[in-house]
Amino acid sequence: MDYETLGNVVLLAIVTLISVVQNGFFAHKLEHESKTHNGWSFQRTGTLAFERVYTANQNCVDAYPTFLVTLWSAGLLCSQVPAAFAGLMYLVVRQKYFVGYLGERTQRTVNRKPKAEEHSRLKRSRVLAAGSASQTLLGPGVTEGARQWRSTRGYIFGKRIILFLFLMSLAGILNYFLILLFGSDFENYMKTIANTISPLLLIP
Repeated sequence: MDYETLGNVVLLAIVTLISVVQNGFFAHKLEHESKTHNGWSFQRTGTLAFERVYTANQNCVDAYPTFLVTLWSAGLLCSQVPAAFAGLMYLVVRQKYFVGYLGERTQRTVNRKPKAEEHSRLKRSRVLAAGSASQTLLGPGVTEGARQWRSTRGYIFGKRIILFLFLMSLAGILNYFLILLFGSDFENYMKTIANTISPLLLIP
């Protein structure tokens, strides 16, 4: 492979290798959680903590092939730099999504109480609710709702990045047929547009 060809794919390869390391991190966390709660044998069912880690890992694995296809298609057919930048952003979002699941699992594990104590706490909350119902209802629920909202935002943000890579791929294919049929090459225009739009992915 000559130097020019290598320069056209090196950023995509770097992002891909980072994603492989990230997958290894997810697998390690899943294995550790499995051994902690299920012994040395791996099982797909177990405690709530394990099931949450398993679900987070499975969600990331399910979206991984789509990410790789759109990343390389956008980088090869349109422009490497914005595609690699978007891919790196996707990995950051995926990391925050997974760690968010771990944080929620840890919070639930630490704050887990016996049923009797939880029942009495709920009764006290209902008594206090007589004077300020809305304030009491927003007590423990705010933290949980905030965690769910952050997970949802991460999921939507990841889909937006995939959509951006997909549109870049379509633009590259369209440009190929424009060159083939009409002899018009809009590659420089597309690279300029992609380079301009890609920083907007940082907007939450």
